Amino acid sequence: MTTIIDNLVSQKYTEIPQYTPKDFKANIDVRWCAGCGGYSILNQVQRIMPDLGIPKEKIAFVSGIGCSSRFPYYMDVYGLHGIHGRALAIASGLKATRPDLSVWIATGDGDCMSIGGNHFIHACRRNVNINVIMFNNEIYSLTKGQFSPTSRFGQKTKSSPYGVIDNPFNPTSLALGSGASFVARGIDKDVSHMKYLFERAARHQGFSFVEIYTNCVIFNDGVFEDFSRKETKREKTITLEHGKPLIFGDKNNKGIILDGYVPKVVNIDEGPYSVNDIIVHNEKDTTLAFILSNMTYNDELPRPLGVIQAIEGPTYEELMEEQIEHARSKAKSTSIDDLLKGDDYWEIK
Repeated sequence: MTTIIDNLVSQKYTEIPQYTPKDFKANIDVRWCAGCGGYSILNQVQRIMPDLGIPKEKIAFVSGIGCSSRFPYYMDVYGLHGIHGRALAIASGLKATRPDLSVWIATGDGDCMSIGGNHFIHACRRNVNINVIMFNNEIYSLTKGQFSPTSRFGQKTKSSPYGVIDNPFNPTSLALGSGASFVARGIDKDVSHMKYLFERAARHQGFSFVEIYTNCVIFNDGVFEDFSRKETKREKTITLEHGKPLIFGDKNNKGIILDGYVPKVVNIDEGPYSVNDIIVHNEKDTTLAFILSNMTYNDELPRPLGVIQAIEGPTYEELMEEQIEHARSKAKSTSIDDLLKGDDYWEIK
């Protein structure tokens, strides 16, 4: 059976203008603080848009509340600035009713992981075909520096003057555990890698989640410095590449092996280990994805950056449309009155 979804997915857009990144820049001033990582994210999103082959009127950005949520104003496409934590609910509804649209969400660690956490986990498990970019600066910036769900244990903020006593959320592990089919992590300072992640997310059929470590120069400056500074990043991070061994370090002489299911750093120059013993990254391996994501807060291990998981599966819109078509084929009547009455009703006269 050919469904509406099939027709929309297979539709070839015609007469698409030859866009440039400038075509996606709104004619207003960008009002983030000087030095905010948001500028870098915005620029890379605008750079990938011309290559997607999608008319501007078929693209929509949705946001909630927070510094990140200014994003729709800065994109010259359709946009909706929603309320706190509700961006994924709005975007899910939009995609369900207009599956032909390319729907994006710009959100922050507070907006997405706190008040929006419930919507996030259910959008993941439903595999709604939307793209989520989460600015993670590990702080509430718009409300002036309170700790967020990703703030680190012991961090002193305006709302935790003696240090945070909550363990932080690990967003990528939460996404994986909730059923997200595409999960990735980047950092605002590595623009070429970030552009690659956005391109991959855009072309993935299913729920895409990209966490971007985003520096807040005012309330949490330098929190990701170890992962971005030239002097430390090669020792503190590992770039995940599908089909390649997990090697890192200044001299590319360190690798990750598994001791059971526990990741462990070894030196491949000194023996007894060689490159043949190192884990080879596989984006389709869901167990490996959890292991890599859970390296996040272990100071003895490098921080994974890149595509953690990319698997395929039916999207929510496809399943919903199939169900609607099936219900239509079985319906005795398509009259609204008959549908509202159902098979079991009575009339009061």
